Parts: sequence; C-alpha cells; structure tokens
Amino acid sequence: MTSTDATPRPYSAFPVRIGLQVQPQHASYADIRRTVAAAEEIGVDVAFNWDHFYPLSGEPDGLHFECWTMLAAWAEATERVEIGALVTCNSYRNPDLLADMARTVDHISDGRLILGIGSGWFERDYDEYGYEFGTAGGRLDALGEALPRIEQRWTKLNPAPTRDIPVLIGGGGEKKTLKLVAQHANIWHGFGDAETIAHKHAVLDEHCKTIGRDPGEIERSTGVGTKTPDQIGKSLLDVGTRLFTVSVSGPDYDLGLLRDWVAWRNDVNKA
Repeated sequence: MTSTDATPRPYSAFPVRIGLQVQPQHASYADIRRTVAAAEEIGVDVAFNWDHFYPLSGEPDGLHFECWTMLAAWAEATERVEIGALVTCNSYRNPDLLADMARTVDHISDGRLILGIGSGWFERDYDEYGYEFGTAGGRLDALGEALPRIEQRWTKLNPAPTRDIPVLIGGGGEKKTLKLVAQHANIWHGFGDAETIAHKHAVLDEHCKTIGRDPGEIERSTGVGTKTPDQIGKSLLDVGTRLFTVSVSGPDYDLGLLRDWVAWRNDVNKA
C-alpha cells in the first residue's frame, strides 16, 4: 500500500479533524491558557499538551509545566474542544490512579477528554524524577499490562466516566505498539510521510483482523510538523489519516499554520 493507492480505507468515514499540541515549555501558564483559548476560537477540534517534566527543545532547563494538572485546568477553561495529552507516559503513574485521574478530568470537561498514552522515551524525565528507565521493550510490556487495568478501573469508579473515554495510543512499533492499538485504542497517532503512514495503517489493519476487530473503528492521526496542507494534506488524507495535529512551542505560540489547517479541514469536510 502506498500513498498513491486509491483504495478506500475503512476508516475514511471519519471526518477530518485538526488538533493543536500546545507544548507546555518556555512560556508562562497565562500564555499557554491564552493559546488554548485562541485555538478554540479558531475552531480546533482537539487541544493537546504533552507529558514531560523538562523542555524537549530549546533551553533544557527552561520554563515547563506538568501535564495532568494542566489538563484539569483546561477542562474548566474551555467549552467545546476535546483535550488530552499527546501523550501520557505510562511509566509515571499507577495505572489505576491514571484511570481515576482521567475519569475526573472527563467529568470536569463534561466528556471531552481523550486519554492519549504511550510507553515513554525521554530518559531525563525518568532519571530526574526517580523512575526506572529500563528498556524500550520493557516499557512497552508495562504499557500492555497497564491498559487492561485502566479499562477495568473505569468499570469500578463511582461515578463512572461520562462516556467511553477514547484512548489514543502513540507510536509506530509494528510488533508490539500497533498490536496494542488494535486491542485497546480508538485513535492511533503516528509520524511520517504518506508512504510510511500507509504502511503502518496496513500493519494495524492486519492486527485488527487477527483479533476480529473492524479496522474502521480506529481513527488515524498524525503530526504534521511544519508542513502546510498544500504540501501533505491530500497525500495523508488519501491513505486514511483523519486527525492532523499542529505543534507549537512557547514563548510565541504562532498559530498561523493552525489557521491554514483549520481552513483546509473546513474545505475538505464541505466537499
């Protein structure tokens, strides 16, 4: 399967959506809050942050804020957009606690939370905060053990979540990560050009078929980097991507590229 393959994808029924990852680095919280409010006004569908303890670019010890307390604040400060982490690191919290945190933010937001989750990779976070870094395979195994615990905890909480909280899993590992996506996720988030994404979609589809799940149930998501819709929009759309996420960093949080993607979304969904 390549980016030029015109075969309809079973997940092409999803509407095109636009996300914004507001990287919580190199800015005051007031600037972050204003950026999320501006993005909601522009018409973004999902506002994401990320789950790290230090900046990933720029000054390594620059300004930075924690993920989940911020999501709770966004739940109160926004009205329409879905919110979530792109992505939560499974290593940093007990899975049952994470499930309860997600349920609570789900209620605060009136059912707008997406639980984005991954196995973790940024070694400085682990070292500075006292978590065992281990191996990539071990972290993926831990994620595989955590996801059923999260799902089970949601069935025990009182009150229950307001909805079946959508689970987004990030990562492109074909043997473990995409298998976990097939088993547990509502959204898969990856990176790469259209040809790479098309290949990952095909692998994910096979994992779904193996376990008897309809691949069309899983929304396909990707980050767009600094690319414009004119550069990559159609090619990614043609291979089944439906959630396109722009990332912005402090201190300026330039939303020009986001406006372009929102306008493109409006045109595509109108067609």
